[in-house]
Amino acid sequence: MTGGVSLKPDLGRFGVWTGPSITPEFAAGVEELGYGAAWIGYSPPAELAWAEPALAQTTSLQLATGIVNIWTAAAPAVAESYHRIENAYPGRFLLGVGAGHPEHTKEYVKPYDALVSYLDELDAAGVPTSRRVLAALGPKVLRLAATRSAGAHPYLTTPEHTAKARELVGNSVFLAPEHKVVLTTDAEEARAIGRKFVDFYLGLTNYVNNWLRLGFTQADVAKPGSDKLIDSVVAYGTPEAIAHRLDEHLEAGADHVAIQVVGRSGDEEVLSVLEELAGPLGLTR
Repeated sequence: MTGGVSLKPDLGRFGVWTGPSITPEFAAGVEELGYGAAWIGYSPPAELAWAEPALAQTTSLQLATGIVNIWTAAAPAVAESYHRIENAYPGRFLLGVGAGHPEHTKEYVKPYDALVSYLDELDAAGVPTSRRVLAALGPKVLRLAATRSAGAHPYLTTPEHTAKARELVGNSVFLAPEHKVVLTTDAEEARAIGRKFVDFYLGLTNYVNNWLRLGFTQADVAKPGSDKLIDSVVAYGTPEAIAHRLDEHLEAGADHVAIQVVGRSGDEEVLSVLEELAGPLGLTR
């Protein structure tokens, strides 16, 4: 059987999205708080040199890339890194790959075909479908994720997208959306912080088209983004209110939610937010 139609990765209900690398100390803190995984984003390089030190400092935390960019990290080098990490720490690394953004990649031609070719190279290098996921927003790449990997890691989406994705890929496919959080009860402050992070994506067609498919209007997705859009993709409020919003992804069919803390700088500040969320999220140390 192919892809994620047999065994799903088990990363726990909640993880942490960070990047473009991770320190062993931060990894240990995330694990201590009860989170199951750390996702390393911002197109980490193919060497993935941060993985072993972070895994050595922890006992059960899983690491995932969210995501390795197929245009900047060659498949053979990524496969070599995967095998190096897997041999040292079996079952604790999940390879997330994706095609990035056409507006920011000169070589960006026919991204779907390029992604298929990249997966073919990973197959040839022995990277198992059960230990990789794809960045996926639209139906075509979601279907590809379901057949050529363990599942999908959608970024900057909503529980409504999670529900649609689950309906499309079926129950046996791993689904791990990312969601941003701002720990403040001041709505205007939260929206101001959220807009700083969302602004970049308002200029990217794949994200804009995804929001339009979800029912947002052209006015919602025009810069700087409507309050409705920002409130949908950035959770804020009390720790309990944020936890409730994140739980909506699980209720919609997600297996795991990757939490990106925004508006705080430095590992210690991020860990303090994660600590406040851990109780309402039902995590145990």
